[in-house]
Amino acid sequence: MISPLLLAILLPAFGALLAWLLKPMRSLRNLFNLLIPAGLLAVVLSILPQALAGEDLTFTIGELGSGLSFALALTPLGMIYALVAASLWILNTIYSYGYMHGLYGKDFEGQERYWCAFAMAILSAMGIAFSANMLTLFLFYEVMTFSTWPLVTHTRKPEAKRSGRIYLGILVGSSTLFMLTATVLTWVWTGTLDFKDGGILNGSTTAGQAAVLILLFFFGTGKTAIFPLHQWLPNAMVAPTPVSALLHAVAVVKAGVFTVLKISTELVGTEVMRGSWGAEVVAWFAAGTILLTSIIALTRPELKARLAYSTIGQLNYIVLGAAVAFPMAIEGGALHIAMHAYGKITLFFAAGAIYVASHKTRVDQLDGIGRRMPWTMTAFMIGSLSTLGLPPMGGTWSKWLLCVGMIEAHQWAFLITLLLSTLLGLGYLLPIPVRAFFAKEKAGAGVQGHEDHGESPWACRIPLILSSLACLILFFWPGIYAQLAKMIEGSAS
Repeated sequence: MISPLLLAILLPAFGALLAWLLKPMRSLRNLFNLLIPAGLLAVVLSILPQALAGEDLTFTIGELGSGLSFALALTPLGMIYALVAASLWILNTIYSYGYMHGLYGKDFEGQERYWCAFAMAILSAMGIAFSANMLTLFLFYEVMTFSTWPLVTHTRKPEAKRSGRIYLGILVGSSTLFMLTATVLTWVWTGTLDFKDGGILNGSTTAGQAAVLILLFFFGTGKTAIFPLHQWLPNAMVAPTPVSALLHAVAVVKAGVFTVLKISTELVGTEVMRGSWGAEVVAWFAAGTILLTSIIALTRPELKARLAYSTIGQLNYIVLGAAVAFPMAIEGGALHIAMHAYGKITLFFAAGAIYVASHKTRVDQLDGIGRRMPWTMTAFMIGSLSTLGLPPMGGTWSKWLLCVGMIEAHQWAFLITLLLSTLLGLGYLLPIPVRAFFAKEKAGAGVQGHEDHGESPWACRIPLILSSLACLILFFWPGIYAQLAKMIEGSAS
């Protein structure tokens, strides 16, 4: 019998293969584009009880000698990421049909490349989530970078190609220069790369060596978009909106923050993190990134750009929690992976739906649009509240835990940072749905040919309705994600 951990990787690989093989049979390919994500979710749900019970589940793909292996393992943190990626892949696939077909028609150019890269991105997400050691994680981490590059450059326009160069330059550059170096040094100094509760550095390295590794690992994880490695993310917004949703909620950025939490809890170890000046440096960079990008978001007139800078700040909530490394901060960071994913994908779904229906891209064009697109803008309001951590939305709980974690660590400056960023978020997010419903539509704000638009196609609306409902449900029943995050917090004590 095939290990479910391996099956979680093989299914997206099969989906990527079918995207090419079924190019002439569009209807059959579209069917498999839905069946394979559903199958992946079923596989992930099948091992959820084992994750909640704390049972060991491992699978070794291959031995590389000298104690190095290419191996998979089930952990509570990995299950959070896997469950988020698997559940949102289905929604993003449905949304892609509505968005891409609505703009470019059913036979849009490069669709086999689009669907293949999408599946490979999810494959790498599963590999990262279930990595048993740093070597396995690094390899899948790089696969994700190269599999998402064709999505960022999908339109093949000059600005897309330029953004693709920035994307590869920052992400590949940071991972090979810093993360790979840190991985090699960890192997040299400790003799292992295996993840373990409590980490592997305690007693194996000096304080100076640990600090160097922390700095290399955290700044090598460029997908967190920590300053000054953040510019790839707003530049990647030239991609189609379903790709933006993938980057921000399902795959790329979540791979980054998952990795820093993994490093903090299972490689470096929270005890070492809490006593290291390297972790303190990372924490201050994360706090600065939160405030800087929140201020920039206030100034961005383009909707997707505003959401991109919001994401950078939200990601660094998790980086801050990982760097502070107190139990509640770790729990809040882990829970924020899920809560931010559902909130942010809702916002990007809404932004894309607005563009499909009206071709509007700027915030100042959205006054009164709520009367034309009530479903979309209601979802946008819900996603905004959840992203900001305001009740009654799921994001409330992760923001609360992160704040409690800062109090637990006596990090008052970082607590103030989180609170200030929330206030700034109120300024750059909430006015959008408020003005959409209550402001008068501006004369001449419509895009030629789309002045009398209504809602977007149902294939766009259904996913954003479901993701916004998830934001609401997770406030009253954080359930599985909260249990898994609590298990991680226990190992960080």
